[in-house]
Amino acid sequence: MFDSLALLVFPLLMIFAALADLFTMTIPNRVSLVLIAAYFILALYLRVPLATVGLHVSCGLAMLALTFMMFQMGWIGGGDAKLAAATALWLGWPSLFEYGLVASLIGGALTVAILALRHYDLPEKLLSVGFVAKLAEKNGGVPYGIALALAGLMIYPHTGVWTGLAHL
Repeated sequence: MFDSLALLVFPLLMIFAALADLFTMTIPNRVSLVLIAAYFILALYLRVPLATVGLHVSCGLAMLALTFMMFQMGWIGGGDAKLAAATALWLGWPSLFEYGLVASLIGGALTVAILALRHYDLPEKLLSVGFVAKLAEKNGGVPYGIALALAGLMIYPHTGVWTGLAHL
């Protein structure tokens, strides 16, 4: 039972983060905090060697430093920075480059799609939907958490955490 639940924690939180960012342009801090806590609980449960946990922690901290700089430059939101760092904790160094590449590609496509959406005058009925109106704002942000979450979901099945749980 715990194994099945553990396999779902990361994907469900990623989906929640993506939807929260889409509908509110905010990723709640609790998402990142639960991701971090769940990683350590699973690491204990799976008896992950302390050295491996340390490497994952260093990966998460490095991502936090990088994304905090990006946040300071105004390139991403604070929720995006925290989500990317918590995701990096789960994925670890072996998957980090692939995660960054996939998130960048999805994020680029998402940004182009939203910029295209903003180029047109949308019907009033469509603009009456709150999140659509927010996405259509000419100077609005891009819910980059969607790209981060989708990339995390794509990479997660190839990680040690996933394979450790899947082979129990």
